[in-house]
Amino acid sequence: MLFFEDLYDTVIRFFEAGGDVLWFIAAALIVMWTMIIERLWYFSHTFPRQSRLLIAKWESRKDTTSWQAHRIREAWISQMKEKLHSGLLVIKTIVSICPMIGLLGTVTGMVGVFEIMALSGTGNARLMAAGITQATIPTMAGMVAALSGLFISSRLEYSANVHAQELADHMPHQ
Repeated sequence: MLFFEDLYDTVIRFFEAGGDVLWFIAAALIVMWTMIIERLWYFSHTFPRQSRLLIAKWESRKDTTSWQAHRIREAWISQMKEKLHSGLLVIKTIVSICPMIGLLGTVTGMVGVFEIMALSGTGNARLMAAGITQATIPTMAGMVAALSGLFISSRLEYSANVHAQELADHMPHQ
């Protein structure tokens, strides 16, 4: 129990040192990872079941060679592609925004440093240290948040394209 209390205190001190911008980064990180986990679940559990049902539906059709059958196949594949790519743009957007939110923290931290310099002069390094800390922590947190989602988002995009192609390959149209 003591470990969790120490961990909690450390996290709270980190957020206090980094300023209010860290709360926005944390919120973006929670949303991003929730969406990533949902997409991973979809690719591993939901999509295979939907894919099998769609392939069985296609194979049960008597007509798979006509122009109309080809258009039906294209529509079904397009619907599945839409489901596969659902949410990926939001994940990529959050990955792109996190460093910018971190830079906003840098700006607010440096404004704090300049306010302290205006009030107490340039000689008080101890007072300026809090502002400099508040300027660097959000930048670091924004970059870490973005990097944590960058690789996964590109993997999810690749997986969505591969799954869509495999689905199309399993629905021959001659």
